[in-house]
Amino acid sequence: MKLTRHLAIGLGAVIFAAGATLVALSVGTATMAPDVAYTRLDGSTARTSDLKGQVVLVNFWATSCTTCVKEMPQIIATHKKYAGKGFDTLAVAMSYDPPAYVVNFAQSRQLPFTVVIDNLGHMAQQFGDVQLTPTTVLINKRGEIVKRYVGEPDFAALHALIDRLIAEA
Repeated sequence: MKLTRHLAIGLGAVIFAAGATLVALSVGTATMAPDVAYTRLDGSTARTSDLKGQVVLVNFWATSCTTCVKEMPQIIATHKKYAGKGFDTLAVAMSYDPPAYVVNFAQSRQLPFTVVIDNLGHMAQQFGDVQLTPTTVLINKRGEIVKRYVGEPDFAALHALIDRLIAEA
């Protein structure tokens, strides 16, 4: 197996198997976000590469995840704070989440950002075999993953990082 990806995520280095490919996660090494096709709740399609040039928050979540539900108002507030400033949010519902639950959640809470149902788990797999929710990935304007949070982020620190990334040329 060969090393194929690098991702900055805190201290130390971790190597794990993702399918048949060995994936390395190492400190200080930025990696390009995967170019993954997705379908929005309204049925329209897009690719993650379409978001290049913006700072993007990709939040993997599930309606059955209490931490995900708890943090969602802060994800909404973050999106609203930075919308129109070169920032976007993708909320990716995990493959095991019933689509009707996701649609109901998105509508009842009037989620102001793109919601995606990852029916086959393809997005989760491409973003480092995401298994735990919530997992949040922050991508800079160049399309590089700069931060990965497992669990609820420190939103003050996240906002400071978003401010810095938006200010970058």
